Amino acid sequence: LKWLETSSARRGTQLQTTISAKRIGNQLGNMPRNEKKAHSALLTLAVGASTAAFGVHFLRGDTSSDAFVAAAPGLRGAPQPSQVSIDELREGPAAFLGDATQQAPMNSSSSALFAGAAALAGAFAAAGTAGKRRSRSGKAAAVAAKALCKESEPSDSIRRRFEEVVTNAQESICSAIEKVDGGAKFSKEVYARPGGEPGGGIARVMAGGNVFEKAGCNLSVVYGEMPVEALKAANDRGVDRIGAELKPGQKVPFYACGLSSVMHPRNPHCPTMHFNYRYFETDFGVWWFGGGTDITPSYLDEDDMRHFHGTYKKVCDKFDPTWYPKMKEWADDYFLIAHRGETRGMGGIFFDDFNTEKKERHLDFAKQCLDAVSEAYVPILEKHKNDSFTPEQKEWQQIRRGRYVEFNLVYDRGTVFGLKMLGSGVGRTESILMSLPETARWEYCHEPKEGSEEAKILEIFRNPRDWA
Repeated sequence: LKWLETSSARRGTQLQTTISAKRIGNQLGNMPRNEKKAHSALLTLAVGASTAAFGVHFLRGDTSSDAFVAAAPGLRGAPQPSQVSIDELREGPAAFLGDATQQAPMNSSSSALFAGAAALAGAFAAAGTAGKRRSRSGKAAAVAAKALCKESEPSDSIRRRFEEVVTNAQESICSAIEKVDGGAKFSKEVYARPGGEPGGGIARVMAGGNVFEKAGCNLSVVYGEMPVEALKAANDRGVDRIGAELKPGQKVPFYACGLSSVMHPRNPHCPTMHFNYRYFETDFGVWWFGGGTDITPSYLDEDDMRHFHGTYKKVCDKFDPTWYPKMKEWADDYFLIAHRGETRGMGGIFFDDFNTEKKERHLDFAKQCLDAVSEAYVPILEKHKNDSFTPEQKEWQQIRRGRYVEFNLVYDRGTVFGLKMLGSGVGRTESILMSLPETARWEYCHEPKEGSEEAKILEIFRNPRDWA
């Protein structure tokens, strides 16, 4: 808005719509959060109109554009925010425009202004002048402008190359999931560490979709120092993976980059899916890769499980035919909810503290695993997203989500590591807890009826099977 005002003033034109937009913005800024979300359409309308009017004037730069500037009285006639009651605001932009046209008749120029507002605003945004875009939830989401690694990192380093791999994967997977949902979009929030410290992240979250209640896909780059208790949570061998002798109280300088995602669909017949791929490196020269992809259905479809596991077996077999059985067993062991005696889901592949090959080979394996996410998951979603279900089946899904929460908060290595790192000024609570579903359920001493579909899948949670 400031740019619009300055530029228009330089050309001898003052757009009243810009001032109106600012006043509406100020009013929205002072509203409670729930009202702000409901009324943000007004701000979008005013900014779009201002951008359109000035955009045409700026691009043409001749007297023929005066017709668009002359259309401004139609906007000046619109009620100022101080004149608009909350009841009128609740009517939305249609009522706002209606009042404007009643107070000042619209000519063809002003009609064109409104018709072109969205297109021109989009063009300015695409050119980079907007700098921000608005998510489905109405929150501003900044667009990434540069890599999150330190500028001093060599362009051919594994750190930079892994960040590039996960950045591309985040974009492609989110696009595929948005296409499946057909309604909601992922918000995009780029965040930096306080005080200008290196690192940061890109949080992508979808909520309230046609297919997904909640889905998240978060990328993070971390430079920091690990206390010993965090290192123990970071990998299987804990302090044995430092690469140096530690003095009492000494912390471990490290770098970590990862992409983590959890997708929670609405339909109980659509499974939850999770993946995480990460690279760790300490300043003492020790490095390792970790990650995997796993699936958590509420109801069993054996063909779905064969497809999901078969997709990752094909990826593993390209590198080493022994990797899939090892990583499948590793997943069954890792995702065990020990206090329940059952697994979180149907597993997949899992590996950690993995550095048996050259870095480039591990990097290629992580990339191919990420490339396989959509292939493994999307066909299952398309198959079941329109399946009918009963309230009882929805309740069972909620109970299984309760198990999901129990595992993530008690056993999940990434969650535990992230929470322990918060005290060191590294990490972000919202990103760490992104994996949790919006809703879950706990019933005292719940056991499904013998012979039911719920009992059938619970038996497999207690005694994992091979699928590929």
